[in-house]
Amino acid sequence: MTYYPANYHTHSLYCDGKSTLEEQVRAAEKCGLRQLGFSSHAPVPFENTFAMEEAKLPDYIREIDELQRTTDLTLLKSLECDYIPEVTTDFAERQDKNGLDYLIGGVHQVRQPHGDGLWFIDGPKQEIYDNGLRDLFDNNIKMAVTAFWEQTFEMIETQRMDIIAHFDKIKMHNRNRFFTEDEQWYKVLADKAIQLIKRHDIIVEVNTRGLYKGRSDSFYPSTELLMKARKADIPVIVSSDAHKADELVLFVPEALVELERCGYDHTARFDVASGRFVY
Repeated sequence: MTYYPANYHTHSLYCDGKSTLEEQVRAAEKCGLRQLGFSSHAPVPFENTFAMEEAKLPDYIREIDELQRTTDLTLLKSLECDYIPEVTTDFAERQDKNGLDYLIGGVHQVRQPHGDGLWFIDGPKQEIYDNGLRDLFDNNIKMAVTAFWEQTFEMIETQRMDIIAHFDKIKMHNRNRFFTEDEQWYKVLADKAIQLIKRHDIIVEVNTRGLYKGRSDSFYPSTELLMKARKADIPVIVSSDAHKADELVLFVPEALVELERCGYDHTARFDVASGRFVY
């Protein structure tokens, strides 16, 4: 398995991370990484505890540039952009305005169909997931999960991104309580995501965070979806979605073994000369 030692999904104190940018850089040096991509949660236009504040974006960009002068690592500037229809800023506008090297797209807040409510499917508290399912979807799990996937489809088809983050994260707080991933209706939705990712030439992130945080029994995406992605010849990266400096390479060796099992023999990497990912 040819793996380029990099982490492209990294958080810091600029959003909901627990380490400074410099702490992440020094940890990356010790881990033997060659590239470190910072991807704070992009600002969103409502009160929250996870995203960067709009006013801090210039400081974020400047600090990364300053840190680049202190390290042989290649530091890359990115954002993890939440997609909420009619709410969040267009991804391409974010990238062009801030001179970002690449973008990660993801769905963390599912907009209620025909309403304004947001179902937060992420975070450490399972009860928030459960309460949203009850209050916004009347405990109709098929309706709720379908809304997640349809929002994901819309993101893929309307937004410019290089990488899609943890694209089956809807399973995290479910833990096989409300649905299982082998139900046919779920497979149809997940398969459509694979098809759209391929059509729009997007990299799939193999995200290890669910495993090392004990919130998932498998990587995002699941083994079955990774096998389908390989069959469709979709490129992948491995990321730890690190929120702390000591998380940068957690479960990366295990993810590489999983990728080999699924038929992959290499991961994508960012090519500085061309300013794009190469497969």
